[in-house]
Amino acid sequence: MSLQEGTTIMDLELGVSGRRSFNRAGSAGSSLRRRSFGFTNAESTQKDDDLESETVSEAGDTGDRALRSNSYSESSRQQLPVDNVTETGSVVPIPEDALFRPHGFWSHDPTALAVASPVFPSTMETISPLSTEAVIHSDDKQQVGSFLMGWFGVVFKGDISRVSDHLAIGLTTGYLGSLTTFSGWNQKMLDLSVQGKWGFVVLGFLVGMILADYSIKFGIRTAQGLKWILEMSNLFPVSDLPNSKSNWKADYCKRQVAVLVVLLLMLGLLWGISAALEKRDFHSGSSEAQLWLACIVGPFGVWIRWFLARLNGRGLGKAGLWKWLPIGTLIANVSAACVMAALAIVKKAVNTTTCHTVATGIQFGLMGCLSTVSTFMAEFHAMSQSNHPWRAEVYAVITIALSFSLGTLIYSVPDWVMGYD
Repeated sequence: MSLQEGTTIMDLELGVSGRRSFNRAGSAGSSLRRRSFGFTNAESTQKDDDLESETVSEAGDTGDRALRSNSYSESSRQQLPVDNVTETGSVVPIPEDALFRPHGFWSHDPTALAVASPVFPSTMETISPLSTEAVIHSDDKQQVGSFLMGWFGVVFKGDISRVSDHLAIGLTTGYLGSLTTFSGWNQKMLDLSVQGKWGFVVLGFLVGMILADYSIKFGIRTAQGLKWILEMSNLFPVSDLPNSKSNWKADYCKRQVAVLVVLLLMLGLLWGISAALEKRDFHSGSSEAQLWLACIVGPFGVWIRWFLARLNGRGLGKAGLWKWLPIGTLIANVSAACVMAALAIVKKAVNTTTCHTVATGIQFGLMGCLSTVSTFMAEFHAMSQSNHPWRAEVYAVITIALSFSLGTLIYSVPDWVMGYD
């Protein structure tokens, strides 16, 4: 064999060996890329799930955290409408109806979160009229409050916030949260249980939940229809204006101080009138005396619930478990239901005019404003439209079961033992 042939054979062997090495390296690189892609997808999925959990938990209220929505916060997003932080670090606003779309809205595609679509709630089965006390005890104000929450707490909340974040909080957390009361609803079911009407108790909770859920869906749909008409006719173009161009927005210190002074004067005036009328009617034991006392203590219930709302979306413990559970709203509703039950049994035990006036005023004012159905239903509906709709039922069961079981121990059991009328 000549030297030239030997050199050719060596070149061929080196070429084959090089291709094998390249193939192994390429295979290893491809494997690493697949593993890295898998890890990236898993991490992205986890982040999306955490974002969804916090968002549905904050669908109703976030307390004083909502006032810092214009600046950087821990969650880097607002309450409603919330913001979605993409992988590039830019902030993409989620539309106000994001939490109330049909099932399947929550997508792992970050760009899909910015796509708006109208809300079309599923058709609910027609419920025949029931001549039962369960329907009677499902107060109309719960449905009215849930309906209005769909208007001012979802669809028009962004437009209201362009004028004032405080006004948006006042309408949703303040007015609508106080208009509806979970503790009163729970107490009426406890009264039925004391009478042995357990079937009405079950119907009362079920029918109440169905009507309130449908009310907020119907509120969202009608509000979106009205907003579309106003925008198409150019009668309500405020949504097209950025926050900085709203001449009515109370975003300056002087404006905020002026608004604060006016509101404090109004609150002081209402407190003064209520105190004077309460002093006049207190010893009469009339419903007017209970009403004026409720007006005096009612604002404190709203403030407590507003401060508790900061716990929504934070989860349990340092690890932040169960971020999807609105801890603040849950604590407000359950604690108000327990105190409501305690005051109810105290009225039966003491049975005096003064005790009845004070206890009823605190029940109607402080506990009624501390608990809420409208915020509870906003959170329930947001969970039902997420990728984990079972969370809505779990949240409802936890709230109702805790409130009713603790209320039974506090109110029903002593009533059964002592035999109060």
